[in-house]
Order: sequence, then C-alpha cells, then structure tokens
Amino acid sequence: MEFYKKSTFVTSVVDIKNKPDTNLKEVMIVGKSNVGKSSLINALTNNSKLAYTSSKPGHTRFLNYYLINDSFYFVDCPGYGYSAKKDFDYKLYGKLVESYLNNNKNLKLIVFLLDSRHEPTSDDVDFYNFLKEYDYNFILVMTKSDKLNMSMRSKIKANLANKLGDINDKRVLLTSIENKKSISNLIDVIEEYLEV
Repeated sequence: MEFYKKSTFVTSVVDIKNKPDTNLKEVMIVGKSNVGKSSLINALTNNSKLAYTSSKPGHTRFLNYYLINDSFYFVDCPGYGYSAKKDFDYKLYGKLVESYLNNNKNLKLIVFLLDSRHEPTSDDVDFYNFLKEYDYNFILVMTKSDKLNMSMRSKIKANLANKLGDINDKRVLLTSIENKKSISNLIDVIEEYLEV
C-alpha cells in the first residue's frame, strides 16, 4: 500500500472520557515536539492538510483522532520536551497520556518517533522507559532520514543502543516524508499490527 486513501480529522480531546465512542483499533503517534508527527501523518495519508504542521514546536496540545480508511484511528499525541506556551501544564500532559494508555484495549501499536540525525535526548529516554512499563507493541520510527549521509546512517544503531539499550532491529524503521518507499514500508508494518 502506497498510502492510506481515506482520512478524516474527528476530534481533539483533553480528557480521555471524551474520546470517540467506538471499538475501532488505534495507532498512537508519539515523540518529542517538532520531531515530525503531524508531517508523518500527512505523508501516511497523502493529505498535506490533514494534520496541522508548524515549524514551531509545541503546537499539538491534545490527543487528536484521525479516522483512517473508516477502519482505525491515528491518535496524535502532544509532543513532549518543549512548549512555546508557558501555561502548558506538564502534569496535565502526563495524566492525559497515562489515562490514554491505561487499559486501552483498542491500542494496537505505538509509533514512537525519534530524530534520526541525533542521539535520543534525555526526554526521549524518559518516555521510552515510560512506554516500556506498558505492555503495548511499539516501533521506533527514525524521522528525517533523507538528511543523513552514509556515516550518520551507520551510527543510528549505536546511538540507540547507547541511550536506550539493546533494541530489536525489527522495531526500528528509517523514514522520510520525502521518500515514498519508506512511508509505504511503515504502512506495511502498521497493517501487520492492526491485523493481529
């Protein structure tokens, strides 16, 4: 599959009680601010206007639900590690994410985005360790890989191991919104988890 052909923004929620009342499967998209979550959602759906993108980090502040092919949701999580708005409440953020992850039977996969150009930050490591406390499937999607030279590509595994410990290679995917093949590969992986 090259990209998802049908996509619709459904709602934004700041309280998990207000999530869409369905039994559809969910794929959570998460990562630090400005890592490319909204851009990736737009690439996966070939819809540049679906998720709002901004060059300024800290734009997404709610859980945004996108209905994909009338069969499952992408759930775009607020980015961690930065807020341009000083009133952003990180305790509220933590509660929102925890309440979303708590006994969520619809959640089939967490797509955890990391910037391929750099070692994981301390915030990335904290969130990775937080995710490991839950028993959900997750993959590491290394964004902006089009900006890497061969030397930088060869360091990705070492960078991850240095900060996160030993990682199963099958969990790590290099992507770029400029590379349709990498987006198609990611879709294939997402579909595998949705079928389970």
